[in-house]
Order: sequence, then C-alpha cells, then structure tokens
Amino acid sequence: QVQLGESGGGLVQAGGSLRLSCAASGSVGSLIAMGWYRQAPGKERELSAYITSGGSTKYGDSVKGRFTISRDNALNTVFLQMNSLKLEDTAVYYCNVVTLRLGVRREYWGQGTQVTVFS
Repeated sequence: QVQLGESGGGLVQAGGSLRLSCAASGSVGSLIAMGWYRQAPGKERELSAYITSGGSTKYGDSVKGRFTISRDNALNTVFLQMNSLKLEDTAVYYCNVVTLRLGVRREYWGQGTQVTVFS
C-alpha cells in the first residue's frame, strides 16, 4: 500500500500564491507519474498538472502559465506551485500517483486539500 500525505492548502487572496506538497510513502516501487487534480463544487474532477518519472509535464488548460509542477524523487514528493490564483481556482486539490511495483501498475489518490481563493 501507498500512503499520500498532502499539505499546503488554505485561504489566499486572488492574485496570491500557494504551494501544495504531496509525499508518497509505503510500498512505493517506481513512481511513474505524480500529479494534482482538482474538483470544484458541482463540477467534474479535472487535471491540474502531472509530472512523469522522466520529468515530462502536462497542465490543464485553465492553469497553464500560472501553475508549476515539480518533484523530488529522493523524497517521493510532488509539488504544485500555484501563482496568480483566481477565484475559479477554488477547489479541493487531490494528489494522484501512479506506481509500478513487481510488474503491477496501481493508482492512488490523496484525501484532498482545500484551496479557497477570495477577492
């Protein structure tokens, strides 16, 4: 099993910044990809960003140019730097990791961290 420890959510004024962190622990194996999704009230869960073990990244259209994803492989941790936050960035942000261990690929989700942007 893999445990995901998320931190960094909170309240921030529009235009401000927050940094989310997610550390994976347990039977991690190889972390193929690590990323963040978000879900606003009444909306579908959507991709914010992910980063592969090779360093390739993908961003959701709504966050391109404002959010930056990075990872520390030694710490099995992924970060999401969120700048120029907008009211519409308010959502629960979920850490997501894909692992490969003993030939088996698995996906895990964190419990979510609330980000609230106010005017």
